Amino acid sequence: MDRVALLEALAVKIAGVHRPHPLRVAIDGVDGVGKTCFADELVPPLERRGFPVIRASVDDFHNPRAARYRLGKSSPEGYFLDSFNYEALTTHLLVPLGPGGSLQYQCAVFDYRTDSPVSPPLETAPDNAIMLFDGIFLHRPELRSHWDFSIFLDAPFTATAPRVAHRDGGTPALGAPENLRYIEGQKLYLRRCEPTRVATVVINNENLTSPYIVR
Repeated sequence: MDRVALLEALAVKIAGVHRPHPLRVAIDGVDGVGKTCFADELVPPLERRGFPVIRASVDDFHNPRAARYRLGKSSPEGYFLDSFNYEALTTHLLVPLGPGGSLQYQCAVFDYRTDSPVSPPLETAPDNAIMLFDGIFLHRPELRSHWDFSIFLDAPFTATAPRVAHRDGGTPALGAPENLRYIEGQKLYLRRCEPTRVATVVINNENLTSPYIVR
């Protein structure tokens, strides 16, 4: 199946999920697997079906630098445990859009580039909105119950590491010291949280032009 056809098929699946509140959709996967582009490309087929779409990312819910590196800048455990502020994510975004929620939400609380909090104006979601939320570690136990539909994009590190190197600079070598924090931290996540087992849909995204549904 080519990419356009898969996105259309996935939009049909998502549109078929009915909730009395906005639909909260997670797009999970390791660094470099293509989550942001995939989420962005899902917007048009959902909008064509009449759904208002909210785009958000875990990148806007980072912890401050001091908290992220409390176990050291090279710590995989620190990357897995301390990168993001899940309390803020649930309080400001996931709960307001969930059952009995206020529908008033914020898509960001922190700018990791400036290492400072942000406080954008509250927005109000339509009842029939679909939120596409991309990020790593999204099938952690403390987040799972908040997703109404979830996607795990899968690809080997031999494919994703070169994409990260191309995007951010650096080396694609899996064993390079600069990559160990991130790759080993994501391996911790894969072992402990088993996202390929709990996601609604698993998609192999190794070939960007021809992804396919695994499960």
